[in-house]
Amino acid sequence: MGSVAIDPDLTARANIRNAALRLFADRGHDAVTVREIAAAAGVSPSLVVHHFGSKDGLRSAVDAHAAESFDAIFAELDGQDLAEMLASGEAPTSVAEAFTRAFPHGSPLPAYLRRLLLTNDPAGAALFGRWYAATRRLLDAMVELGAAAPSNDPAVRAAFLLANDLAMILLRNQIAAAIGDDPLTPAGLARWAREVTAIYIEGAFTAPAKESLS
Repeated sequence: MGSVAIDPDLTARANIRNAALRLFADRGHDAVTVREIAAAAGVSPSLVVHHFGSKDGLRSAVDAHAAESFDAIFAELDGQDLAEMLASGEAPTSVAEAFTRAFPHGSPLPAYLRRLLLTNDPAGAALFGRWYAATRRLLDAMVELGAAAPSNDPAVRAAFLLANDLAMILLRNQIAAAIGDDPLTPAGLARWAREVTAIYIEGAFTAPAKESLS
């Protein structure tokens, strides 16, 4: 098990929470004990219980911290003027880009999100629902601005775009092995974004040529 960096500037409660976040992201909530969390945070198990009551209480605190961090990305997008962002080139082109901007390399938050979404966790379902609603609003606004083409089924289009962006996070390790770049690093993201943008704008397929009638 890898060590967890302890930040002396954080409170004991925050260090315990961060240690639990990294361990939960690596191994899952059920596989981690309070004793292991305490050792990773450099505190006693009794102090973990003192601050959080139980492992379930600590898990709730980790979920709340992760959700707050994730939602802040969408809140920022929802709260800014989309036309101004598009004109300045400051608008992220994907959820993955927003993650790369917000979280430093090595952050356990993308891995923790992967566990939340792929284990039918209620916290993950709630996050997806909020992000889907935000994606619908952004897509509708982009259509009004002429920055996106209208769709006959905007609900499916918004779900497709969100799922496609989240795939980079959910399949990060597999994508990195396939293309030789971590897609959640600036270099890997730039490479990924170039091709995805080309697919979105130019399309990936061509219609087969019709045989001429004899």
